Amino acid sequence: MKPLEILITNNTLADRAGTELYVRDVAISLKNRGHKPVAYSQILGEVADEIRAAEIPVVDDLKKLTKVPDLIHGHHNLETMTALLHFPNSPGIFYCHGYVPWQEQPPVFPRILRYIAVDHACLDRLHETGIHPNRIRVIYNFADLKRFLPRKPLPPQPRKALVFSNYAHESDYLPVIRKACKRAGIELNVAGIGLGRPCRQPETLLPEYDLVFAKARAAIEALAVGCAVITCDHSGFGSMVTTRNLDAFRPLNFGLRTLTRPMELKVIFEEIACYNPRDAEAVSRRIRTIANMEDAIDQLLVIYQEVITEFEQTKPARETEEEAVAAYLGWLSALVKGTEPRLLNLCDKLQQENKALKVTMGITQDTADRKAKPWKNLKRLWNSI
Repeated sequence: MKPLEILITNNTLADRAGTELYVRDVAISLKNRGHKPVAYSQILGEVADEIRAAEIPVVDDLKKLTKVPDLIHGHHNLETMTALLHFPNSPGIFYCHGYVPWQEQPPVFPRILRYIAVDHACLDRLHETGIHPNRIRVIYNFADLKRFLPRKPLPPQPRKALVFSNYAHESDYLPVIRKACKRAGIELNVAGIGLGRPCRQPETLLPEYDLVFAKARAAIEALAVGCAVITCDHSGFGSMVTTRNLDAFRPLNFGLRTLTRPMELKVIFEEIACYNPRDAEAVSRRIRTIANMEDAIDQLLVIYQEVITEFEQTKPARETEEEAVAAYLGWLSALVKGTEPRLLNLCDKLQQENKALKVTMGITQDTADRKAKPWKNLKRLWNSI
């Protein structure tokens, strides 16, 4: 394959969060393979600096680019559509990393020739949007195995645990996890942006811990190192990842759909009791076989070439693109005005949850404003939109 000019978009390249680090890792891997990636976002920061340190250009204004990309690798609909309209002779792909956030809504556009889901929840979102199945691919999340090396064997009983999440906060679910760990005689620490503790070198931090509470790619990285992992985040509580549930959890990205249980002391304590060093080691060996970043990049490059070849053979008509842009702007207008159906459904659902929670706790309307706990779901709504 000849060297490709690849423009990768993202809503921000500032904090060390999920898609930001995904862009960094993919861009660096592409560069190491001889390609020419460029990263674009209007919000730049620490992650943009890391990408630049790898000698990969980063721009916040597409007019600064003098070369037309061979392909646009899009994350997030606003940035993807901006890039596609700025470069009318470039085809694109769209990555969906989340089932809920509006930024992950797949834009239906003729020059987006492939849509990629990182798990089955995102796959469902693509189908629900009406994307033709022939245009959909799945590339599961991964870990950079050159960075996340196997740790020394786990001890018979866990001594140190880590909550590894950007959403962790003392006003949310941390207190109950602290209580469970204290009862089990485990020292607990937290790493994440939510508490002002961003983890700049997780590959050196994770091997210090026996048990990790995490989800999604953070969970995969912890598993690759060899930690015992319990899926967990602000959305809910899951389970210890074991050889029995690994094949079921992998297509779910160890994420939202594994967090099916309440964040209760008894539940957490029972999962901690499932700690099994031998099983955790077996899970880690398996993850290092099926979740290698370089294998994912191989799949991605095949899709790149498919898209470029298809675009050269069948370029869409300008009128079709104009209709798609009008439809996208209509959706965006409804979102801005607060009338977008998906967002309204989320608001209604969370409002009902809060109402039920207040009834359960015996909280009246007069005292609701003085009780913070029943309104914790508003944080979930904020994270969702």
